[in-house]
Amino acid sequence: MNVVVVESPAKAKTINKYLGSDYKVLASFGHVRDLPAKDGSVRPDEDFAMSWEVDAASSKRLSEIAKALKESDSLILATDPDREGEAISWHVLDVLRQKKVLGSKPVKRVVFNAITKNAVLEAMANPREIDVPLVDAYLARRALDYLVGFTLSPVLWRKLPGSRSAGRVQSVALRLVCDRETEIERFIREEYWNIAALLQTPRSDNFTARLTVVDGKKLGKLDIKNEEQASAIRTMLEGASFNVMSVDAKPTKRNPGPPFTTSTLQQAASGQLGFSASRTMQVAQRLYEGIELGGETTGLITYMRTDGVQMAPEAISAARKAIGNTFGDNYVPEKPRYYSTKAKNAQEAHEAVRPTDFSRHPKDVRKYLDEDQARLYELIWKRAIASQMQPADIERTTVDIEAKNGSRSAVLRANGSVVRFNGFLAAYTDHREEEDEDEDGARLPQINAGETLKREKIDATQHSTEPPPRYSEASLIKRMEELGIGRPSTYAATLKTLSDREYVTMDKRKLIPQAKGRLVTAFLESFFERYVEYDFTASLEEKLDLISDGKLAWKDVLRDFWQDFSGNVDSTKELRVTNVLDALNEQLSALAFPDRGDGMDPRICPTCGEGNLSLKLGKYGAFVGCSNYPECKFTRQLGTEGEGDAAGASDEPKVLGQDPVTGEDITARTGRFGPYIQRGEGKEAKRSSLPKGWSLGELDLEKALQLINLPRDVGPHPESGKMITASLGRYGPYIAHDGAFANVDSIEDVFEIGINRAVTVLAEKAAKGGRTRATPAALATLGDHPDGGSITVRDGRYGPYVNWGKVNATLPKGKDPATVTMEEALELITAKAGSAKKTTKKAAPKKAAAPKKTAAAKKTAKADDADAEAKPVKKAAAKKPAAKKPATKAAAKPKKADAAE
Repeated sequence: MNVVVVESPAKAKTINKYLGSDYKVLASFGHVRDLPAKDGSVRPDEDFAMSWEVDAASSKRLSEIAKALKESDSLILATDPDREGEAISWHVLDVLRQKKVLGSKPVKRVVFNAITKNAVLEAMANPREIDVPLVDAYLARRALDYLVGFTLSPVLWRKLPGSRSAGRVQSVALRLVCDRETEIERFIREEYWNIAALLQTPRSDNFTARLTVVDGKKLGKLDIKNEEQASAIRTMLEGASFNVMSVDAKPTKRNPGPPFTTSTLQQAASGQLGFSASRTMQVAQRLYEGIELGGETTGLITYMRTDGVQMAPEAISAARKAIGNTFGDNYVPEKPRYYSTKAKNAQEAHEAVRPTDFSRHPKDVRKYLDEDQARLYELIWKRAIASQMQPADIERTTVDIEAKNGSRSAVLRANGSVVRFNGFLAAYTDHREEEDEDEDGARLPQINAGETLKREKIDATQHSTEPPPRYSEASLIKRMEELGIGRPSTYAATLKTLSDREYVTMDKRKLIPQAKGRLVTAFLESFFERYVEYDFTASLEEKLDLISDGKLAWKDVLRDFWQDFSGNVDSTKELRVTNVLDALNEQLSALAFPDRGDGMDPRICPTCGEGNLSLKLGKYGAFVGCSNYPECKFTRQLGTEGEGDAAGASDEPKVLGQDPVTGEDITARTGRFGPYIQRGEGKEAKRSSLPKGWSLGELDLEKALQLINLPRDVGPHPESGKMITASLGRYGPYIAHDGAFANVDSIEDVFEIGINRAVTVLAEKAAKGGRTRATPAALATLGDHPDGGSITVRDGRYGPYVNWGKVNATLPKGKDPATVTMEEALELITAKAGSAKKTTKKAAPKKAAAPKKTAAAKKTAKADDADAEAKPVKKAAAKKPAAKKPATKAAAKPKKADAAE
């Protein structure tokens, strides 16, 4: 027997079917070791020695692999075909050697780009050794991320209260978002005018031509600057005669783009499907690992973490055959197409993202997939098919028209195009090409040189220049790829980290930097500028790729980096808060002191009229305050405009008025988690956070009373007679009825929604599978437990978990709930149930202590539950010696500084 190790249990199950009874395929469930989140995990003074930690779940899996290996003939490491996959194989092998279970048994490393029978069997027939340079590149990357994250983050905590973390790639990506926001703030709009003529041919066909030349001078975009100029030109054209000077028709070809890489897949899925980067990767992972088709699980796409654009020769042949069968032989080019990437640091050995079998048309597999999977598979299939198709033949026509009015003249131009042969466009059109289509792509009527045209209408339209757009996830990924920052596998994780840290928010699919994100960026630019430079980060990526090619020694790269980096960090030890504030006042002047529009100095306090405004650092971050404090209590949250308030970051409440019913003060305050309102004082005071879009500066008593008196009774439900209420919760505005909840669009709906609309919203939610606060709705039902009862995947207040009866087992960090298998769920439930039994036994060794044991067990179970916090465990541990060890490792670990990309 041979033991095969892969990452995923879903892959293990599929591959075991391919290999048969002579093989036992086991899953590592991703990485089995990691650097502990504490000082000393990477030790530069010991030549960058690294300490690795195996958690309880991974320890159990490694023990299972070791046990199986004792009875086997060989070990085959079959993890993913990238740097992370190579690292997992290395970790597994290293642990097994430490356990001394390998002996003289042969060890093989195999890689396959697709989970299909042919791909797996071919890989098994062509094993290799562990790629040491690839592992070295992983070790260098992991050490760099740790050293940057765990060295910079404490500096931020000390010098910039309210900041969360810094990271090698994370901070550079944040700088891109913040720099774009600064561009937008500093942008000065310019007025300009466009002039167009609606003209008619002798055959009574209308078309539009735009002004390009006036009195022999070629016009630039901004040359007509005001209405006076535009009106004078329009008057001249309204009295002019129009004749066709020339008609130029040129045939052109548009060639297809290459198949998807990770980044282009994320960009296209964002633009055409509305997927976030993380959602794209989750769905692609399922398509890669396999879908059950006719009783057999088969991978539908190749490995989705890649920056290569080439397809294997057999895949190109299959694509060409599918093109002929689907579109016709005239769509198959004479020779296959070959692509090379333009992205920095690309690893050309990686194959592009493509279908594993081009004969599986999207319409044929749709019935086996959910909606998101079907849409993403179709996108991948069409792009890969199109990459091997004939170019599109397009005829572009340019018509120049002369307008004469006495001694004055002008030239107008009309552009159009006609697709003579659609070629690859029959399969796929890039979303950016669709967005860029304008009147230049319109088809023109028949126009002949020398013809006289009739003027129908002259239009002069006002425009203004626009600032550059904010980044979307897709455009940020594209920019990072262009700059050579990060790797394909890190983009989604980097964006998620920025969102989790509340450094950026998403609004209408655009990334908006928040005040704390801009503070962190300004701080790093001021005192660690080199380490958030785009070129420096890209050059470091190039060195990591040279390590993976065996051209650089990984510890040499670390030594060079650490020598300068540690010295830079040491130089900030004597940094005073005044130095930080001076730098931030300069860097963030546009954000902290926006122009009021009244000609007044934006740094003069609007309350006292004498003090100067400046940034100040409070317990929970930065705010704008007056230099005359405490005489003048003006404060304003960073990033907000208006008159500010005295409750700001100084934590002094601002009285809005009195509740007409209770007579208690209604106050506006700012706390650790942001602005809120409060009625009364003390522990019994009622509080409410401000909904999204509301600010303390705009808050009045009427709004505050509406908010503090929630929930609001909407009316009795016509069927049950029970009251429907509207309120604001953790996940936004909602309505509730008899334990069922449904979100509404805005906070205004909470105050205004009527009974008819409320009943409709609840019914629509129920039809989709609504959830109650007590029991979150099942994201998926996996099947029945061997002991009876359904096993489901749910999303609780503190993250996703699997549920069986009264047992709730939290999913491992980073595990996509959509990918959980029955095998994984059973393992988690078994481990959780066993942990609960051990905890109960330790907490109450004596029968007489049974009542106390029950309470302690409840607290311990609650700490490990998907919908509970870890704090009660610590209290229980303090009371009883028997409960000193926390119930879970998560409770025992210190807070981890973010070193992730």
